[in-house]
Amino acid sequence: MRKPLLFVALAFAFACKDKPKENKQEAEEVIETVEEKQPEWTNLFDGTSFDGWHMYNGDEVTEPWKLEDGAMVFYPPENRPDGASYNLVTDTRYTDFVLTMDWKIAEGGNSGIFWGVMEDEQFGQPYLTGPEIQVLDNERHPDAQNGDDRLAGALYDMVSPSKNVVKPAGEWNNFELMINHKTNEGHVVLNGTKIVEFPVQGPEWEELVANSKFADWEDFAAFETGKIGLQDHGDKVAFRNIKIKEL
Repeated sequence: MRKPLLFVALAFAFACKDKPKENKQEAEEVIETVEEKQPEWTNLFDGTSFDGWHMYNGDEVTEPWKLEDGAMVFYPPENRPDGASYNLVTDTRYTDFVLTMDWKIAEGGNSGIFWGVMEDEQFGQPYLTGPEIQVLDNERHPDAQNGDDRLAGALYDMVSPSKNVVKPAGEWNNFELMINHKTNEGHVVLNGTKIVEFPVQGPEWEELVANSKFADWEDFAAFETGKIGLQDHGDKVAFRNIKIKEL
């Protein structure tokens, strides 16, 4: 009777020994599956071409935008034709995303970064549909005197930055914008500090719009899915290292 009992004990021991391997393999497969589902970053501008961008309501990007030292730089034209503007938008539309880039504004300069832009001839400017994150020289541009919700990093005319962390004109600022309709969250991170948080839909968002200059703009923020835009506000501005991750 001893041999059969010994055989059963050994068989049980080997079975128990193999099981952790199976569990380990299953765990590895789960980890790989989770990693595969993680969103990936996409370059929107790699510093070598304007691929993926075009003039708002226009064609390919040309002057007064130029490529310099890995950045796209806007030089305001001295003789601007009446009604001409040179805003840029992405070729692709986005809904939920994290957008990162570096921006640099000239002394006394003003610009902006839009999302949710609807490109159509009936809308002459991106700001008619797309909310804007302010790009500004806080020290010199007069718009900085019109309220904290006009300062660099602000959700323009709607939410003020909690801190002034912008770098002086002529220096690069690192910027992150998150828009997530699934969780009803938006935020701005400037130079490593989260300075603005806001809802992106619903009653709280509607209240923000109602208390802003955009209250009577029928198509403002009306499109969850839209293009990313960079503003021509008549001042020199530069952007680089532009990436996006869809959520």
